[in-house]
Amino acid sequence: VYAQSFSCVGSGDINIVGEDVINIANNSSDISDALDDNSSLIFESSEYNYHRANLLYIGLKNKKGNFIILPDLLYQSIDLQLFMADKENHKSIYDYKRAYVLLKKMGFELNGVDFDMLLGAYVLNPSITKNEFKMVASSFNYYKLRFDEEVYGKGVKRSIPEPSLLMEHVISKVECLYLIKNQIISSLKENDQYDLLTQIEIPLSRVLGKMEFEGIKVDLNELNLQKKDLEERINFIESEIFRLAGETFNISSPKQLGVVLFEHLGLPSSKKTKTGYSTDQSALEEVKHLHPVVEYILNYRMLTKLYQTYIIGLNEQIFADEKCHTIYEQALTQTGRLSSIEPNLQNIPIRTEQGRLIRKMFIPSNKNNCFFSADYSQIELRVLAHLANVKKLIEAFNANLDIHSQTAREIFGHDDISPEERRKAKAVNFGIVYGISSFGLSQDLSITRKEAADYIERYFETYPKIKGFLDELVEQGKKKGYVTTMFGRRRPIPELKSSNFMQRSFGERVAMNSPIQGTAADIIKIAMNRVYKRLKEEGLRSRLVLQVHDELLIETYKEEIEQVSAILEEEMKGAANLSVELEVDMHEGSSWYEAK
Repeated sequence: VYAQSFSCVGSGDINIVGEDVINIANNSSDISDALDDNSSLIFESSEYNYHRANLLYIGLKNKKGNFIILPDLLYQSIDLQLFMADKENHKSIYDYKRAYVLLKKMGFELNGVDFDMLLGAYVLNPSITKNEFKMVASSFNYYKLRFDEEVYGKGVKRSIPEPSLLMEHVISKVECLYLIKNQIISSLKENDQYDLLTQIEIPLSRVLGKMEFEGIKVDLNELNLQKKDLEERINFIESEIFRLAGETFNISSPKQLGVVLFEHLGLPSSKKTKTGYSTDQSALEEVKHLHPVVEYILNYRMLTKLYQTYIIGLNEQIFADEKCHTIYEQALTQTGRLSSIEPNLQNIPIRTEQGRLIRKMFIPSNKNNCFFSADYSQIELRVLAHLANVKKLIEAFNANLDIHSQTAREIFGHDDISPEERRKAKAVNFGIVYGISSFGLSQDLSITRKEAADYIERYFETYPKIKGFLDELVEQGKKKGYVTTMFGRRRPIPELKSSNFMQRSFGERVAMNSPIQGTAADIIKIAMNRVYKRLKEEGLRSRLVLQVHDELLIETYKEEIEQVSAILEEEMKGAANLSVELEVDMHEGSSWYEAK
């Protein structure tokens, strides 16, 4: 158990703040009279990271009035426990996942949530600032609220305010939720997005809450081994840098590094900043063939970043149960993708062996369990083939051909494809999905811009429907102001109307990519809901522990491996009805590293 102790603040029967009458429920009789169907609820916590936070107050509003519920009542009132757990009792929430985890830590269930203001606002407009209730409310022209920072203070000055001020703040939130709920629902239905909220996002919020609460175990021995190894390697590389440079200096200081490389060692510099020489990744890549010290500096940066982020940083995020309890930000990205913070488990680098080794630290919580990884294969290219209705690509995918080799054959006009030609075709395949320019492709492949433009032109000659589809997306974006996924998720693109060429070009790339990436994001969300439901229905103890973009990680009881494998295959493939078959790669291992 990683929950901390909970303390209540404030008590009394009725508190009057301004014009509002706030009923403070502090005994079982009070709360029984307050409970009713179609209530709005706010769960106020002591800090943003709800895994570490205490529940301060529950704000409740319904036709009976405004109520503040003290957290200890959950332990005292059977009626309150049943109300929270009742699946048939309709509840409106702001941030269901937060509320779910806060109650779960106290040992209680939260069911019956059929509206989430945070997720509803996100579905309507993913551009809204999400981490502040007042900002979300303001987007619906509701202003009778304070910012959280006004109430709690900021940074080191943050503290829990006096009870009357905090109660007023909680009640103002729950009143807002109660009053604008129907406005949000009406807008969602008008946009044909209500199902996106109720059938995908809200069920997913519960799945993610369960995953976060359970967490993923960290092998502390492995963490310490990697810590020692990285420290030794960093120290060795540091001494080599000093030897090759002929002097000691602060390698992490761009200013000092620039002076050493471009003045003392005389390397040519093509980039300058306001404070001196540019020493970013691209600047160092340009000169790494001219002096051996540059390669060491690039390695030093890579290793120190790993060390700070995933050794020191991860160590700070491990709870008493030896697990990480990440937070999945469900209402953040404009494409619909999930992101992970505290710690970020989605950005562990996998292109280098040292980066991949970080995954060795994550192990099943039970020694008799293993990890089962299931990863969609080339899902965005499959979505593109379906949405653009490209017969050649659809047939190639459904015949289980190597799509990059197939594209290379079409582009280069012969069958005997070299590994280098396949690599180029792969870059074009994925680049097209992201609206890549000839300049971007030339940078990726280290070729001239003319060659890159030629590859793109040949690609569109091979797949003319893709060119027409992407052009149509841009036109739709200009006309409507947004583009949509297969499942009705919208991405507003005001940049398309910008007078600035760079902004407009960015908007065009977003218009091309968002329906593809967003549809893929929707599919993985649907798959998560389906997999979670099947595991539960079949009474299995195996559980979802992580989602990393197109990959799901299941902690699996060894006697359930066959069932879990079949569930992942069926539910992930069946998550969307495309003209292209969805393929899933599956691996098993005793750590996340081995399961990949």
